Amino acid sequence: MPRDLRCQVAVIGAGISGALVCDSLTAAGLSVIAIDCRYPGHGSTSASTALLQYELDSSLTELTEKLGRERAVDAYRATLHGVRAVARLAGGLKRDVGFRRRPSLYYASRSRDAKAMRIECGTRRRAGLPCGILEPKAIRKVVDFEAPVALWNNAGCEVDPWRLAHALFGRCSRRDFALYGRTNATGIEPTKGTMIVHTNRGLVRAQRVVVAAGYEAEKFLPERVADLNSTYAIVTEPVKRFDGWAKRCLVWESARPYLYARTTSDNRIIAGGEDDAFRDPGERDKRVPKKADALLEKMRRLFPRIEMEIAYAWAGTFGETKDSLPFIGAHPSGDPRILYSLGYGANGIPFSALAAEVLTAAVLKKNHRYQTTFAFDR
Repeated sequence: MPRDLRCQVAVIGAGISGALVCDSLTAAGLSVIAIDCRYPGHGSTSASTALLQYELDSSLTELTEKLGRERAVDAYRATLHGVRAVARLAGGLKRDVGFRRRPSLYYASRSRDAKAMRIECGTRRRAGLPCGILEPKAIRKVVDFEAPVALWNNAGCEVDPWRLAHALFGRCSRRDFALYGRTNATGIEPTKGTMIVHTNRGLVRAQRVVVAAGYEAEKFLPERVADLNSTYAIVTEPVKRFDGWAKRCLVWESARPYLYARTTSDNRIIAGGEDDAFRDPGERDKRVPKKADALLEKMRRLFPRIEMEIAYAWAGTFGETKDSLPFIGAHPSGDPRILYSLGYGANGIPFSALAAEVLTAAVLKKNHRYQTTFAFDR
Protein backbone atom coordinates (compact mmCIF):
# COMPACT_ATOMS: atom_id res chain seq x y z
CA MET A 1 0.00 0.00 0.00
CA PRO A 2 1.27 3.47 -0.81
CA ARG A 3 1.94 5.71 2.16
CA ASP A 4 -1.14 7.86 1.77
CA LEU A 5 -4.44 7.18 0.03
CA ARG A 6 -7.81 8.88 -0.36
CA CYS A 7 -11.29 7.56 -1.09
CA GLN A 8 -14.91 8.17 -0.23
CA VAL A 9 -15.29 5.05 1.95
CA ALA A 10 -12.59 3.02 3.70
CA VAL A 11 -13.57 -0.54 4.62
CA ILE A 12 -11.69 -2.33 7.39
CA GLY A 13 -11.99 -6.07 6.82
CA ALA A 14 -11.71 -8.10 3.61
CA GLY A 15 -13.65 -11.21 4.51
CA ILE A 16 -17.12 -12.01 3.19
CA SER A 17 -18.63 -9.09 5.15
CA GLY A 18 -16.15 -6.64 3.70
CA ALA A 19 -16.61 -8.07 0.22
CA LEU A 20 -20.39 -7.66 0.37
CA VAL A 21 -20.04 -4.08 1.63
CA CYS A 22 -17.44 -3.18 -1.01
CA ASP A 23 -19.55 -4.65 -3.80
CA SER A 24 -22.60 -2.66 -2.74
CA LEU A 25 -20.70 0.61 -2.24
CA THR A 26 -18.80 0.43 -5.52
CA ALA A 27 -21.96 -0.56 -7.41
CA ALA A 28 -23.43 2.71 -6.13
CA GLY A 29 -20.54 4.60 -7.76
CA LEU A 30 -18.50 5.29 -4.61
CA SER A 31 -14.71 5.08 -4.46
CA VAL A 32 -13.67 2.42 -1.94
CA ILE A 33 -10.42 1.18 -0.40
CA ALA A 34 -10.49 -2.05 1.61
CA ILE A 35 -7.74 -3.25 3.93
CA ASP A 36 -7.24 -6.41 5.97
CA CYS A 37 -4.53 -7.55 8.35
CA ARG A 38 -4.53 -10.95 6.56
CA TYR A 39 -4.93 -12.00 2.99
CA PRO A 40 -8.51 -11.42 1.78
CA GLY A 41 -10.90 -14.11 2.98
CA HIS A 42 -8.38 -15.77 5.29
CA GLY A 43 -10.09 -15.03 8.63
CA SER A 44 -13.47 -16.24 9.80
CA THR A 45 -14.64 -16.39 6.19
CA SER A 46 -12.49 -19.45 5.55
CA ALA A 47 -13.80 -21.05 8.75
CA SER A 48 -17.48 -20.45 8.05
CA THR A 49 -19.64 -23.52 7.36
CA ALA A 50 -22.03 -21.24 5.42
CA LEU A 51 -25.47 -22.65 6.08
CA LEU A 52 -27.66 -19.77 4.93
CA GLN A 53 -30.96 -19.71 6.83
CA TYR A 54 -33.43 -17.07 7.94
CA GLU A 55 -33.87 -18.84 11.28
CA LEU A 56 -31.97 -17.36 14.21
CA ASP A 57 -30.38 -19.00 17.24
CA SER A 58 -33.25 -17.54 19.27
CA SER A 59 -36.65 -18.71 18.09
CA LEU A 60 -39.18 -16.13 16.98
CA THR A 61 -41.25 -17.04 20.03
CA GLU A 62 -38.31 -16.40 22.38
CA LEU A 63 -37.28 -13.23 20.56
CA THR A 64 -40.82 -11.89 20.83
CA GLU A 65 -40.64 -12.25 24.62
CA LYS A 66 -37.30 -10.38 24.67
CA LEU A 67 -37.89 -7.62 22.14
CA GLY A 68 -41.63 -7.47 21.52
CA ARG A 69 -43.48 -8.87 18.52
CA GLU A 70 -42.86 -6.02 16.08
CA ARG A 71 -39.07 -5.96 16.43
CA ALA A 72 -38.77 -9.75 16.63
CA VAL A 73 -40.76 -10.27 13.44
CA ASP A 74 -38.80 -7.48 11.78
CA ALA A 75 -35.54 -9.24 12.69
CA TYR A 76 -36.69 -12.52 11.17
CA ARG A 77 -37.97 -10.84 8.01
CA ALA A 78 -34.72 -8.90 7.71
CA THR A 79 -32.70 -12.11 7.93
CA LEU A 80 -34.85 -13.71 5.24
CA HIS A 81 -34.19 -10.59 3.15
CA GLY A 82 -30.46 -11.18 3.70
CA VAL A 83 -30.65 -14.81 2.54
CA ARG A 84 -32.46 -13.74 -0.60
CA ALA A 85 -29.91 -10.99 -1.17
CA VAL A 86 -27.08 -13.56 -1.15
CA ALA A 87 -29.01 -15.69 -3.63
CA ARG A 88 -29.50 -12.72 -5.91
CA LEU A 89 -25.83 -11.72 -5.72
CA ALA A 90 -24.57 -15.26 -6.34
CA GLY A 91 -26.87 -15.56 -9.34
CA GLY A 92 -25.42 -12.40 -10.85
CA LEU A 93 -21.81 -13.58 -10.74
CA LYS A 94 -20.03 -15.28 -13.63
CA ARG A 95 -18.00 -17.51 -11.31
CA ASP A 96 -19.26 -20.68 -9.62
CA VAL A 97 -19.24 -19.88 -5.89
CA GLY A 98 -20.76 -23.16 -4.72
CA PHE A 99 -24.20 -21.62 -4.33
CA ARG A 100 -27.17 -23.97 -4.12
CA ARG A 101 -30.70 -23.51 -2.85
CA ARG A 102 -31.50 -26.06 -0.14
CA PRO A 103 -34.49 -26.77 2.09
CA SER A 104 -33.91 -26.51 5.84
CA LEU A 105 -34.76 -29.21 8.40
CA TYR A 106 -34.82 -28.13 12.04
CA TYR A 107 -35.56 -31.18 14.17
CA ALA A 108 -36.44 -31.67 17.83
CA SER A 109 -33.52 -33.40 19.54
CA ARG A 110 -35.73 -34.44 22.46
CA SER A 111 -39.42 -35.18 22.96
CA ARG A 112 -39.75 -32.29 25.39
CA ASP A 113 -38.77 -29.85 22.62
CA ALA A 114 -41.69 -30.86 20.39
CA LYS A 115 -44.33 -28.62 21.97
CA ALA A 116 -42.16 -25.51 21.70
CA MET A 117 -41.39 -26.28 18.05
CA ARG A 118 -45.08 -26.59 17.21
CA ILE A 119 -45.72 -23.24 18.89
CA GLU A 120 -42.80 -21.77 16.96
CA CYS A 121 -44.25 -22.93 13.65
CA GLY A 122 -47.51 -21.16 14.41
CA THR A 123 -45.65 -18.00 15.43
CA ARG A 124 -43.72 -17.95 12.17
CA ARG A 125 -46.76 -18.61 10.03
CA ARG A 126 -48.64 -15.74 11.62
CA ALA A 127 -45.67 -13.53 10.74
CA GLY A 128 -45.89 -14.63 7.11
CA LEU A 129 -42.62 -16.58 7.25
CA PRO A 130 -42.13 -19.86 5.37
CA CYS A 131 -42.50 -22.78 7.79
CA GLY A 132 -44.11 -26.21 7.82
CA ILE A 133 -44.40 -29.08 10.30
CA LEU A 134 -43.07 -32.58 9.63
CA GLU A 135 -44.34 -35.45 11.76
CA PRO A 136 -42.18 -38.55 12.44
CA LYS A 137 -43.29 -40.48 9.33
CA ALA A 138 -42.62 -37.49 7.10
CA ILE A 139 -39.23 -36.92 8.71
CA ARG A 140 -38.18 -40.49 7.91
CA LYS A 141 -38.93 -39.84 4.25
CA VAL A 142 -36.39 -37.02 4.30
CA VAL A 143 -33.63 -38.37 6.56
CA ASP A 144 -32.58 -41.70 8.07
CA PHE A 145 -32.95 -40.65 11.70
CA GLU A 146 -36.04 -40.33 13.87
CA ALA A 147 -37.30 -37.18 15.57
CA PRO A 148 -40.61 -36.34 17.31
CA VAL A 149 -41.20 -33.30 15.07
CA ALA A 150 -39.32 -31.00 12.72
CA LEU A 151 -39.75 -27.61 11.07
CA TRP A 152 -39.28 -27.44 7.30
CA ASN A 153 -38.91 -24.64 4.81
CA ASN A 154 -37.54 -24.12 1.30
CA ALA A 155 -35.81 -20.81 2.00
CA GLY A 156 -32.30 -22.08 2.78
CA CYS A 157 -29.11 -21.93 0.72
CA GLU A 158 -25.46 -22.92 0.86
CA VAL A 159 -22.39 -21.20 -0.55
CA ASP A 160 -18.59 -21.28 -0.48
CA PRO A 161 -17.88 -18.01 1.35
CA TRP A 162 -14.23 -17.82 0.32
CA ARG A 163 -15.08 -18.14 -3.37
CA LEU A 164 -17.98 -15.72 -3.00
CA ALA A 165 -15.75 -13.13 -1.33
CA HIS A 166 -13.12 -13.36 -4.08
CA ALA A 167 -15.74 -13.24 -6.83
CA LEU A 168 -17.20 -10.07 -5.32
CA PHE A 169 -13.76 -8.48 -4.99
CA GLY A 170 -13.11 -9.45 -8.59
CA ARG A 171 -16.23 -7.55 -9.62
CA CYS A 172 -15.20 -4.59 -7.48
CA SER A 173 -11.82 -4.46 -9.22
CA ARG A 174 -13.55 -3.26 -12.37
CA ARG A 175 -14.84 -0.22 -10.48
CA ASP A 176 -13.24 2.58 -8.41
CA PHE A 177 -11.73 0.18 -5.89
CA ALA A 178 -8.46 -0.95 -4.31
CA LEU A 179 -7.76 -3.79 -1.90
CA TYR A 180 -4.68 -4.19 0.32
CA GLY A 181 -4.00 -7.32 2.34
CA ARG A 182 -1.51 -7.69 5.18
CA THR A 183 -2.34 -4.11 6.15
CA ASN A 184 -3.31 -3.73 9.78
CA ALA A 185 -5.63 -0.90 10.81
CA THR A 186 -4.29 0.40 14.11
CA GLY A 187 -6.76 3.20 14.74
CA ILE A 188 -9.40 5.55 13.35
CA GLU A 189 -8.88 9.28 13.83
CA PRO A 190 -11.89 11.55 13.27
CA THR A 191 -10.98 15.01 11.97
CA LYS A 192 -13.12 17.93 10.91
CA GLY A 193 -12.70 17.24 7.22
CA THR A 194 -12.10 13.49 6.91
CA MET A 195 -11.68 10.26 8.78
CA ILE A 196 -8.09 9.00 8.95
CA VAL A 197 -7.46 5.26 9.17
CA HIS A 198 -4.00 4.62 10.55
CA THR A 199 -2.30 1.43 9.40
CA ASN A 200 1.11 -0.20 9.73
CA ARG A 201 1.82 0.87 6.13
CA GLY A 202 0.38 4.35 5.81
CA LEU A 203 -2.83 6.38 6.05
CA VAL A 204 -6.20 6.12 4.36
CA ARG A 205 -8.26 9.32 4.34
CA ALA A 206 -11.98 8.85 3.72
CA GLN A 207 -15.31 10.55 4.23
CA ARG A 208 -16.73 7.44 5.89
CA VAL A 209 -15.29 4.28 7.44
CA VAL A 210 -17.02 0.89 7.52
CA VAL A 211 -15.70 -1.61 10.05
CA ALA A 212 -16.43 -5.15 8.83
CA ALA A 213 -13.81 -7.00 10.84
CA GLY A 214 -15.97 -9.49 12.75
CA TYR A 215 -15.16 -10.00 16.41
CA GLU A 216 -11.84 -8.21 15.83
CA ALA A 217 -13.86 -4.99 15.44
CA GLU A 218 -13.95 -4.74 19.23
CA LYS A 219 -10.84 -2.54 19.25
CA PHE A 220 -12.68 0.15 17.29
CA LEU A 221 -15.83 0.11 19.44
CA PRO A 222 -16.45 2.32 22.49
CA GLU A 223 -17.53 -0.78 24.44
CA ARG A 224 -17.62 -4.54 24.20
CA VAL A 225 -20.82 -5.73 22.53
CA ALA A 226 -20.44 -9.50 22.18
CA ASP A 227 -19.14 -12.59 23.92
CA LEU A 228 -16.75 -14.89 22.07
CA ASN A 229 -17.37 -18.58 21.53
CA SER A 230 -15.60 -21.34 19.67
CA THR A 231 -17.23 -23.72 17.24
CA TYR A 232 -15.74 -26.81 15.61
CA ALA A 233 -16.25 -28.31 12.18
CA ILE A 234 -15.32 -31.19 9.91
CA VAL A 235 -15.50 -31.71 6.17
CA THR A 236 -15.50 -35.21 4.73
CA GLU A 237 -13.87 -36.68 1.69
CA PRO A 238 -16.33 -36.73 -1.25
CA VAL A 239 -19.10 -39.28 -0.71
CA LYS A 240 -20.54 -41.45 -3.48
CA ARG A 241 -24.22 -41.25 -2.54
CA PHE A 242 -26.38 -39.36 -0.07
CA ASP A 243 -28.66 -42.24 0.87
CA GLY A 244 -31.08 -41.20 3.60
CA TRP A 245 -30.53 -37.47 3.05
CA ALA A 246 -33.27 -36.32 0.70
CA LYS A 247 -32.74 -33.09 -1.23
CA ARG A 248 -29.45 -32.69 0.70
CA CYS A 249 -31.29 -30.31 3.03
CA LEU A 250 -29.61 -28.15 5.64
CA VAL A 251 -29.85 -29.95 8.99
CA TRP A 252 -29.75 -28.59 12.53
CA GLU A 253 -31.29 -29.47 15.88
CA SER A 254 -33.02 -27.96 18.92
CA ALA A 255 -30.34 -29.02 21.46
CA ARG A 256 -27.90 -26.33 22.61
CA PRO A 257 -25.16 -26.28 21.53
CA TYR A 258 -26.59 -27.72 18.33
CA LEU A 259 -25.24 -29.91 15.57
CA TYR A 260 -25.50 -28.40 12.08
CA ALA A 261 -24.69 -29.97 8.72
CA ARG A 262 -24.88 -29.50 4.97
CA THR A 263 -23.46 -30.94 1.79
CA THR A 264 -21.19 -29.18 -0.69
CA SER A 265 -21.14 -28.73 -4.45
CA ASP A 266 -18.27 -31.23 -4.69
CA ASN A 267 -20.24 -33.91 -2.77
CA ARG A 268 -18.68 -33.54 0.65
CA ILE A 269 -20.39 -33.18 4.01
CA ILE A 270 -19.69 -30.28 6.35
CA ALA A 271 -20.79 -30.66 9.96
CA GLY A 272 -20.23 -28.37 12.91
CA GLY A 273 -21.07 -27.81 16.54
CA GLU A 274 -19.63 -28.80 19.91
CA ASP A 275 -19.45 -25.08 20.77
CA ASP A 276 -17.76 -23.88 23.94
CA ALA A 277 -16.57 -20.58 25.41
CA PHE A 278 -13.55 -19.04 23.70
CA ARG A 279 -10.39 -18.73 25.81
CA ASP A 280 -7.47 -18.41 23.42
CA PRO A 281 -6.60 -19.77 19.96
CA GLY A 282 -4.11 -22.29 21.30
CA GLU A 283 -6.52 -23.86 23.78
CA ARG A 284 -9.28 -23.86 21.16
CA ASP A 285 -7.15 -25.58 18.51
CA LYS A 286 -5.94 -28.28 20.93
CA ARG A 287 -9.55 -29.44 21.21
CA VAL A 288 -10.06 -29.93 17.48
CA PRO A 289 -9.17 -33.68 17.23
CA LYS A 290 -11.51 -34.71 20.05
CA LYS A 291 -14.30 -32.43 18.85
CA ALA A 292 -13.91 -33.72 15.29
CA ASP A 293 -14.29 -37.33 16.43
CA ALA A 294 -17.47 -36.38 18.32
CA LEU A 295 -18.93 -34.64 15.26
CA LEU A 296 -18.14 -37.58 12.99
CA GLU A 297 -19.76 -40.02 15.42
CA LYS A 298 -22.92 -37.92 15.60
CA MET A 299 -23.15 -37.69 11.81
CA ARG A 300 -22.66 -41.43 11.41
CA ARG A 301 -25.53 -42.06 13.83
CA LEU A 302 -27.80 -39.71 11.89
CA PHE A 303 -26.86 -41.03 8.44
CA PRO A 304 -25.72 -44.65 8.87
CA ARG A 305 -25.90 -45.44 5.13
CA ILE A 306 -23.41 -42.76 4.13
CA GLU A 307 -19.73 -43.66 4.35
CA MET A 308 -17.88 -40.75 5.92
CA GLU A 309 -14.18 -40.07 6.34
CA ILE A 310 -12.84 -36.78 7.69
CA ALA A 311 -10.74 -34.85 5.20
CA TYR A 312 -10.12 -31.84 7.41
CA ALA A 313 -11.17 -30.50 10.81
CA TRP A 314 -10.92 -26.99 12.20
CA ALA A 315 -12.15 -24.51 14.78
CA GLY A 316 -13.49 -20.99 14.45
CA THR A 317 -14.34 -18.15 16.81
CA PHE A 318 -17.55 -16.17 16.59
CA GLY A 319 -19.19 -13.34 18.49
CA GLU A 320 -22.58 -13.74 20.11
CA THR A 321 -24.81 -10.93 21.37
CA LYS A 322 -27.40 -11.16 24.15
CA ASP A 323 -30.28 -11.37 21.68
CA SER A 324 -28.36 -13.31 18.96
CA LEU A 325 -28.77 -10.39 16.55
CA PRO A 326 -26.08 -8.43 14.68
CA PHE A 327 -25.14 -4.77 14.95
CA ILE A 328 -25.46 -2.66 11.82
CA GLY A 329 -24.86 1.10 11.70
CA ALA A 330 -23.12 3.73 13.80
CA HIS A 331 -22.49 3.32 17.52
CA PRO A 332 -24.35 6.04 19.48
CA SER A 333 -21.23 6.78 21.57
CA GLY A 334 -18.90 6.99 18.59
CA ASP A 335 -18.38 9.20 15.56
CA PRO A 336 -21.43 8.85 13.24
CA ARG A 337 -19.10 8.61 10.25
CA ILE A 338 -17.89 5.22 11.49
CA LEU A 339 -20.35 2.49 10.47
CA TYR A 340 -20.26 -1.14 11.55
CA SER A 341 -21.18 -4.37 9.79
CA LEU A 342 -21.02 -6.90 12.60
CA GLY A 343 -22.79 -10.10 11.63
CA TYR A 344 -22.65 -11.69 15.06
CA GLY A 345 -24.52 -14.95 15.60
CA ALA A 346 -25.14 -17.97 13.40
CA ASN A 347 -26.42 -16.02 10.38
CA GLY A 348 -23.33 -13.96 9.65
CA ILE A 349 -23.46 -14.05 5.85
CA PRO A 350 -27.17 -13.12 5.49
CA PHE A 351 -26.65 -10.40 8.12
CA SER A 352 -23.67 -9.07 6.18
CA ALA A 353 -25.60 -9.04 2.90
CA LEU A 354 -28.30 -6.99 4.60
CA ALA A 355 -25.69 -4.73 6.21
CA ALA A 356 -24.19 -3.99 2.80
CA GLU A 357 -27.53 -2.59 1.65
CA VAL A 358 -28.25 -0.68 4.88
CA LEU A 359 -24.80 0.93 5.10
CA THR A 360 -24.73 1.88 1.43
CA ALA A 361 -28.07 3.62 1.92
CA ALA A 362 -26.67 5.38 4.99
CA VAL A 363 -23.62 6.65 3.08
CA LEU A 364 -25.87 7.89 0.30
CA LYS A 365 -28.21 9.44 2.90
CA LYS A 366 -31.12 7.31 1.79
CA ASN A 367 -33.64 5.33 3.82
CA HIS A 368 -33.67 1.54 4.04
CA ARG A 369 -36.47 -0.71 5.25
CA TYR A 370 -34.23 -2.29 7.90
CA GLN A 371 -32.02 0.69 8.80
CA THR A 372 -32.92 0.55 12.52
CA THR A 373 -33.66 -3.16 12.95
CA PHE A 374 -30.16 -4.05 14.14
CA ALA A 375 -29.09 -0.69 15.56
CA PHE A 376 -26.78 -0.59 18.59
CA ASP A 377 -29.38 1.21 20.72
CA ARG A 378 -32.18 -1.30 20.15
